[in-house]
Amino acid sequence: MSVHLLLSAGRGPQECAWALGQLLHRLEADAARRGLTTRRIQTVPGERPDTYRSALILIGGADADAFAAAWTGTLCWQAPSPYRSSTGRKNWYVAARPCRIDVPTTMFAEADVDVVACRTGGPGGQHRNKASTAVRATHRPTGLVVVVDTERHFNLNRRIAMQRLRQRIEDGDEADRRDLLTDRWRIHDELVRGNPTRIERPLASGQDQVPRQRRRQAGSARSPR
Repeated sequence: MSVHLLLSAGRGPQECAWALGQLLHRLEADAARRGLTTRRIQTVPGERPDTYRSALILIGGADADAFAAAWTGTLCWQAPSPYRSSTGRKNWYVAARPCRIDVPTTMFAEADVDVVACRTGGPGGQHRNKASTAVRATHRPTGLVVVVDTERHFNLNRRIAMQRLRQRIEDGDEADRRDLLTDRWRIHDELVRGNPTRIERPLASGQDQVPRQRRRQAGSARSPR
């Protein structure tokens, strides 16, 4: 099982790109401890070294869905700015959303098309209307239907119907790909500052790499002394 997770610094300042880099390292370390694999599919670098405006990563393993869910939403990296000592702000936000990266291609086969001869009205002469030369073709997997009556011969109309069905299916796949790309870009504008779903902070030197969220959960489970 695998999940694609997109992290975005949105339109935030350069500290958000820095925060994304820090969170990305933290996420990868957390995944490794849980026996999951991660791979950076695509990254958009920030202005400074080891900073990113966005990162698309592939998470693989039996619990990839649950792990991605724990890292989904508004993430906060809580630390002073490494670039501006004058600012008192310590919360830098990153958006993280699971996403699809491709649309499966719809396979077209004439065996999947039901062809029915029919008559159509309208202009075109008596020869067209006296015989069932028109074609109604239905692509069963998608439910697309085309009716062709431009020619006086059934076989010619059938050939045109197949061509039109194939073209409509290809056009539909292309439209889905454009919509998918638009949805991915929309994530960059959906960053919500405040009310984070997860807060991470720098770890002290030599400190255990378990995420702070897990440490809080472990601490709450201890019996009081």
